[in-house]
Amino acid sequence: MLKFPCTIHFSKGEKMIADIGLIGLAVMGKNLAMNIRDHGFKVAVFEYVEGVADSFSEIQAKVEKIEDPQELHIISTHSLKELVDSLQAPRVVFMMVRAGDVVDFYIDQLIPLLSEGDIIVDGGNSLFTDTNRRVARLNEKGLNFIGMGVSGGEHGAHYGASMMPGGNHAAWKTVKPIFQAISAKVEGEPCCHWVGDNGAGHYVKMVHNGIEYGDMQLICEAYQLLSEGLGLSHDELYNVFKQWNQGELSSYLIEITTDIFAHKDDDGQPLVEKILDTAGQKGTGKWTGINALDLGIPLTLIGEAVFARCLSAQKEERVRAAARLPKTKVAFTGDKAAMINAIGDALYAAKLISYAQGFRLMREASKEYHFALNYGDIALMWRGGCIIRSQFLNNIKHAYNKDPDLENLLLDDFFVNAMQKAEAGWRKAVILGIELSIPTPTFSSALAYYDGYRSEKLPANLLQAQRDYFGAHTYERTDKPRGEFFHTDWTGEGGDASATTYTV
Repeated sequence: MLKFPCTIHFSKGEKMIADIGLIGLAVMGKNLAMNIRDHGFKVAVFEYVEGVADSFSEIQAKVEKIEDPQELHIISTHSLKELVDSLQAPRVVFMMVRAGDVVDFYIDQLIPLLSEGDIIVDGGNSLFTDTNRRVARLNEKGLNFIGMGVSGGEHGAHYGASMMPGGNHAAWKTVKPIFQAISAKVEGEPCCHWVGDNGAGHYVKMVHNGIEYGDMQLICEAYQLLSEGLGLSHDELYNVFKQWNQGELSSYLIEITTDIFAHKDDDGQPLVEKILDTAGQKGTGKWTGINALDLGIPLTLIGEAVFARCLSAQKEERVRAAARLPKTKVAFTGDKAAMINAIGDALYAAKLISYAQGFRLMREASKEYHFALNYGDIALMWRGGCIIRSQFLNNIKHAYNKDPDLENLLLDDFFVNAMQKAEAGWRKAVILGIELSIPTPTFSSALAYYDGYRSEKLPANLLQAQRDYFGAHTYERTDKPRGEFFHTDWTGEGGDASATTYTV
């Protein structure tokens, strides 16, 4: 990796040509610009707000004590035309802007400035269907479009993120050297591989964020069981999470949670306890849940994680309900150390369920949208840089290396053994929540999914009888071949007509 300032010099008046242009200099954009520069590439930057690009370059030059602006290898531009004119062909314009109309705004402005074969990259959290539309639109104009999920936050953007590109594959050869260079590395492998055509990259990032929602809610439920249920102090919480991060639960989110419990406010009290218990969201978790419903895939844990954020937002209503519907106070009297281990088992098992559900959704999406996703590569990309990086992602990669057509991760030997080991503690943790009136929606829904998935027989036979009774929706029989449908005149007053059956 090249570090700057370097020994490359330009003659006086010589115009520096950039390898890539970047639009958007908020937290992610600024740090990505530095990351690109630090890896030996020249980057031109533009921000719609006047003066931001100049300020960014000037500050960086002062920090690095660089007198010649060209040696910074970051070109400040003051218009999109100036940005485009500063790029070598084929031009690569990398947008780090808010998802939605803003992306289309910049595309509209860029189209007349670009030439055939040039490339626009959207690195925001765009909805994958929007990316599908943009790929098709730009393809008609002879331009290439890439929708790329970027995960890792501020630190990842500067020092190596997980990057999930998809779109027009013709553009990959051009951008691959840059994006793989600036991505995180695990065992020397870049956490950036081509995901698939059209909106595949943004689809995988959407599911990544859905799993992130689930992981965070699971940790929060463990926190409430430990603090409110078992009465652990913040110092004790710190020690528990520090220990968890050294074992099978090791992950980025467990690591930062450990740091959060250690952080004190100016008065010496735990800062986290002064933060209002209302959670925000930007929509990717919701999109994941909606898409799962569209495809008929039970994504129960992530759905509950989204709903938990929605419930948290009803703060004032919850305060009124707490006074009107008071909980019965029950104190825990059992073996505290054993219950801490049980909660850890629940967190681990439910976390595995979240990933299993997420990968099952991607499997269905790959068929439905013709993405041809490589699940092992996705696990590889998630091992470093991203928010949901976890120790067991190696196990997921190995599972798909063994069987690329694996129906569900729960059928892999690693998952089978892990579930068997954690199941007893998992159930104890859920029971504890029930007994102490502590909500555990993701712990509980994950367990219900696990029990349902491994049930040879579910009560849907009765459900189909009910549907046939009131709506003549028909049913299949256990003593007849699949695909043959029947209707019963349950009341003796109906006719022979039946409704068309359907599945989702």
